[in-house]
Amino acid sequence: MIEAARDRLAGRVLRTPLVRLQHEGEIYLKLENLQPIGSFKLRGATNAVLQVPPEELRAGVVTATAGNMGQGVAWIARELGIPSTVVVPEHAPDTKLAAMERFGARIEKVPYDRWWEAIETSSYPEAGGVFIHPVQDERVMAGNGTIGLELLEDLPEPDVVLVPFGGGGLSVGIASAVKALLPETRVYAVEPEPGAPLTAAFASGEPHPIEYETSFVDGAGAPMVLAEMWPRAQEALDGAFAVSLDETAAAVRLLAERARVVAEGAGALALAAAVAGHGGGGRTVCIVSGGNIDASKLAAILHGETP
Repeated sequence: MIEAARDRLAGRVLRTPLVRLQHEGEIYLKLENLQPIGSFKLRGATNAVLQVPPEELRAGVVTATAGNMGQGVAWIARELGIPSTVVVPEHAPDTKLAAMERFGARIEKVPYDRWWEAIETSSYPEAGGVFIHPVQDERVMAGNGTIGLELLEDLPEPDVVLVPFGGGGLSVGIASAVKALLPETRVYAVEPEPGAPLTAAFASGEPHPIEYETSFVDGAGAPMVLAEMWPRAQEALDGAFAVSLDETAAAVRLLAERARVVAEGAGALALAAAVAGHGGGGRTVCIVSGGNIDASKLAAILHGETP
């Protein structure tokens, strides 16, 4: 499915570069923030929507997201000339909302609990159209997995791959590709400490709800691991790490200062983990998953603050 996705996405998404970071150790950055929508989500959204039968697409597409998946769905919907609706939680950042609207999406802002219900049930009946789940749709995961194929072509023998974790679609997709081709490479998920259910699940051996707080790392973190994603993550990944908000902000600064890369909070999680020494070292690939950060938050981080 991942190899088929690569063929399907050719010419529609950017084959992003893998660059080495000038820092201690051997750290490489897979720059998904350079996608046209500023996020890896374009891959999974496009791969999923292109496989929906045309007669079903006439009513449009719907997704639930904190921001980046909405941009991906809206982008491909605009390309195909169909309507799109994006269900977002009340704390969704203005930068991402503005981008979704710019791509033609209709925004439905709802309380967090209603938004999470749409995620858990893979549905939002209030809006017409085909629901594209941002995480647990295999077509989405396969599209995300094309990142794994690309990074192994550019760096044939990485020791560690660190991937931001929000719901698991990115980490499971990448790990599935990497492990199929290079089983000895370790692949870990990285979460923000205020919302690290996967780290807790690996520690206890099973998922359970955690206390969750929203933060400037809006593209990652959750109150629990989706039931369908836990067995996939448990099989594909070697484990998970949680990093603090201060460590994440420091990684955003490091990316800006050393690589001239703008990353959102979730996009800096992998580097934060690498700098903290998680994963065992060696040739380490950090997935910079996105760069859609509010200017005010970025300014605060560059001034040494943690939003």
